[in-house]
Amino acid sequence: MIITQAVVFIVALSCVCVFPVQADRGQAPGAVIYVAAHGNDSGDGSIASPLASIVAAQRKIREWKSLKGLPRGGVTVEIFGGWYQLMEPIEFTSEDSGTAEAPIVYRARGGDKVVLSGGRFVTNWQQVTMRNNPTGYKQLDPSAQGKVYQAELTELGITEYGDLLYDAEWKIQYRHSKDDNQREAIFGDALAAKQEVERTGRKIEPRLELFYNNEPMTLSRWPNSRFASIDKALGKTEFHVRRLQGRREGIFSVHRLSGCHEGQGRCGDNYPSRWINEKNAMVRGYWFRDWVVQTQKIASIDPEQPIITLAEPYHLQGYRNGMWFFGFNMLCEIDKPGEWYLDRENGTLYFWPPKPLENAKTEVSVTDGLFRLNDTGYITLHGLNLETIRGTAVRIKNSENCRVTGCVIRNATNYGVTIVDGKNCSVIGCDISATGGGGVFMAGGDRQQLVSAGHAVENCHIHHFARWDRTYRPGILMTGVGLRASHNLIHHAPHSAIIYGGPLHRIDFNEIHNVCQESHDCGAIYGGRSWCMRGNVFEYNYLHHICGKGGRASNGIYLDDGNSGATIRGNVFHKLRRPVLIGGGRDNLVENNIFIDCPQAFHMDGRYAPGNWAARIGDKRIKKARKTGILNGVRFSEPPYSVYFPKLAKMMDNQPTQPMGNILRGNIFWQGDRQNLQRLNRKKLPSKKRWRQEEWWFHIHKSVWDLVSIENNLIDEDPKFVDEKSGDFQLRNDSPAWKIGFKAIPFETIGLYQDDTRARWPVTHKITPLPGIPERRPGKNAKPSPVE
Repeated sequence: MIITQAVVFIVALSCVCVFPVQADRGQAPGAVIYVAAHGNDSGDGSIASPLASIVAAQRKIREWKSLKGLPRGGVTVEIFGGWYQLMEPIEFTSEDSGTAEAPIVYRARGGDKVVLSGGRFVTNWQQVTMRNNPTGYKQLDPSAQGKVYQAELTELGITEYGDLLYDAEWKIQYRHSKDDNQREAIFGDALAAKQEVERTGRKIEPRLELFYNNEPMTLSRWPNSRFASIDKALGKTEFHVRRLQGRREGIFSVHRLSGCHEGQGRCGDNYPSRWINEKNAMVRGYWFRDWVVQTQKIASIDPEQPIITLAEPYHLQGYRNGMWFFGFNMLCEIDKPGEWYLDRENGTLYFWPPKPLENAKTEVSVTDGLFRLNDTGYITLHGLNLETIRGTAVRIKNSENCRVTGCVIRNATNYGVTIVDGKNCSVIGCDISATGGGGVFMAGGDRQQLVSAGHAVENCHIHHFARWDRTYRPGILMTGVGLRASHNLIHHAPHSAIIYGGPLHRIDFNEIHNVCQESHDCGAIYGGRSWCMRGNVFEYNYLHHICGKGGRASNGIYLDDGNSGATIRGNVFHKLRRPVLIGGGRDNLVENNIFIDCPQAFHMDGRYAPGNWAARIGDKRIKKARKTGILNGVRFSEPPYSVYFPKLAKMMDNQPTQPMGNILRGNIFWQGDRQNLQRLNRKKLPSKKRWRQEEWWFHIHKSVWDLVSIENNLIDEDPKFVDEKSGDFQLRNDSPAWKIGFKAIPFETIGLYQDDTRARWPVTHKITPLPGIPERRPGKNAKPSPVE
């Protein structure tokens, strides 16, 4: 690298000192302040006398601005390698803003590893014995006795442990729910938190978690890796929703188990009676739908039946037979290495370590976030390792041109990064993993005036997220106008990879696999509930190896409940069912995509049309729109909507509840090796008579068949990929697809790329093969499995 000399100005209260530093060619000279773990906050911030904290550097920059303003080229805070403990989040406000000509950058120095931690080391462990804790020892499973250790957190000054029942980030979930008509996004712990705040006025605190050598440990649970299931819902109030029968009250019987089941851990012979003596026993379950999870307290257990009664308030959607849950937060369920339990009454932490505690790093998360950027601008966080965090690692609100680049963010209780309002903020080149919630939440723009926010998530590796909040906490949640998710790698999650709401977004060049693993009515990329959510482009994405819970179906790009005006172009879909689902929407273009071993590759229905299940909902919305001129919260027939989306403006003149104007054009539908087709058809290929019908490349409801335009697709003819077996789906020169006008997909450029903002390179990720024959869903009168 060619370098040039620059000058560093360090401002103290009484003098201005000058230090020479190196700067990249092309970067305007600026000032540098140095921070080191061995530094001193009374130092001058030079390389010879570094500060000890970022907060001290922040104060220096404020002093500088107040004296003579920022130098051209801005200020860089170079942080030497080391471990920095943050007792409270660092808050940047308008006082800390940079400018376009003088940005402020907080970055790791060179190749140094800089770790900013919101955790506290736990070192006061002692083995649980009959002598020092007879009650706790007896409560442990016999297999755990002599292997579990305890630590008194109060001795470490830790006395606040957060909320297990409630989602501390409920406000942003509520925003998404309200703005995008996605009630499901707040159902569960977020709605419970909102109701608790309204009822009591108290603040919901993010929960404490335990980490061993930077890996999140498991709050004691049973079954260990799978789920128990409801035998019969027994509440007194019966109801029916779309042919599903449920009960309002949280009272249900469970199976009387004997022996052990795979994934269960401790055997179920005395389940759930062994939970009776637990102080704060809880269950966490998918109680009525497979896209809403909620934590609930156990009020009582009848061991004879056996019947579990939950404490009020009950789950909003009710309870039904066959749904799945697990019990947790119980000392008696520590039955394998890596599990822990916290007695919240006296602050005693119990832990069965995976390996000896000597020379291991054991931490609990304490600090609620590490950075908060409010009403500020032109601040960049670069190359930092942010970990062991309660809540969300980085919160950006009402700010402009702020960036998080090349950071490794892991082990946060909620999101990695949230961006709310403001404009042109971005998360670039980051690795985000092991979050309790999603990866990045970004919201912004003016929906009424169609003004874009310009926020973006690019070149990020987001994986193994949603450890706790299992649904509607995607790798990227984007809501508003004009947001972008590009060149990301997203994988291994229980629900969606990307959820979007609002118009004019761009989702392109992303690779997504192994998501939607605990749901069925789920999309790897999902948006719904609005005919006005138009102008969204899904281009050059690679979605593969995706299925729902138990190996059953889920979806790829899911345009739910009327989403319209989308362009789905140049994507590659491999081994998933229903890679494109249009749920009653209009004016969607699906063209130049490749579908390989994807049963029911194109789904379209007319759910809002007369006689269908959602017709009543659609009719109500259309009636209101005709009367008020407002559809889905916007004036759809007036500028700017009528200018951007002329078909939307004329929607009322052309059977508005019918899925008009959808086009399926110039795509490749190829059966590939048929493994997924056979797997979902329970090892049988469909008969030749049905091969080209519902069991294979399309699933278009008969009532709307005449409304979709199907043009010039290549179906069941070998497209001649360069190397199909190894996953190279570029087309050879002799491919028959060229004759239908197919345009080359830049397959080699999809996903992550190497540049100076990338946290790590090269990047490796493991693709989990799809499971075998999927589990059967319990029929109307079928007895559900005792362990799901």
